[in-house]
Amino acid sequence: MQLDLSGKRALVTGSTGGIGYAIAKALGELGANVAINGRTQDRVRDAVERLKRETNHAGFIGAPGDVATPDGAARVVAGLPDVDILVNNTGIFEPKPFFEIPDEDWHRFFDTNVMSGVRLSRAYTPGMVQRGWGRVVFISSESGVNIPVEMVHYGMTKTAQLAVARGLAETVSGSGVTVNSVLPGPTLSEGVADFMKSMAQGGGTGGEVDLDAAGRAFVAEHRPTSLIGRLATVEEVANMVAYICSPAASATSGAALRVDGGVVRSIV
Repeated sequence: MQLDLSGKRALVTGSTGGIGYAIAKALGELGANVAINGRTQDRVRDAVERLKRETNHAGFIGAPGDVATPDGAARVVAGLPDVDILVNNTGIFEPKPFFEIPDEDWHRFFDTNVMSGVRLSRAYTPGMVQRGWGRVVFISSESGVNIPVEMVHYGMTKTAQLAVARGLAETVSGSGVTVNSVLPGPTLSEGVADFMKSMAQGGGTGGEVDLDAAGRAFVAEHRPTSLIGRLATVEEVANMVAYICSPAASATSGAALRVDGGVVRSIV
């Protein structure tokens, strides 16, 4: 199976930590030159240095900019005019009851989770088409299929990503460029780890929090349809993304690929 990405240029948004960091690391380990994106120069620099140490791969560079804004996305594109692989990973989540979500939050979530990928795909995909090869990946969520009642605004944006990805795949059909979505389920990213710790401490738990046990308890209560009964790791999500970005996945486009542990009860 051909997974080598040597010579390919990749951009992974929101990659200073969590799932994005794991994806950037996986692509780098396959030989890609990977641009690390985050909102601040310091966090981007720290992530680049850490990735180089962990992988012994020199092909990591910084691409700072807040891609949730037009100016920030333009800054990233100006510093990195062309890529072969674009992973639209930037995203935010926040549990909040529907009737307490103000207009500002709806706009903020849409700009961050949806428009960031729209802007960058619009900037980079034409070059991929011209060169006859490219990969665009949207990191959606099983919450785009099973809208979570505790954060409807988040689920809405993840559904929107699926629509954008499919529409873009149709737009570039036959070009050698593939566009897919990857749908993680509950995953032990840094943000989720913090969420688990706050839940445990809110329940009166003191001292160290057993994240594995907390994750299993969360899944059992809030995602009981999970077939693995635990949180996925960021590396497990990254493995799927790395495959989709590779030459081996050339016949997969327009797909919504789940890494959700079987949470979504569907046979397709």
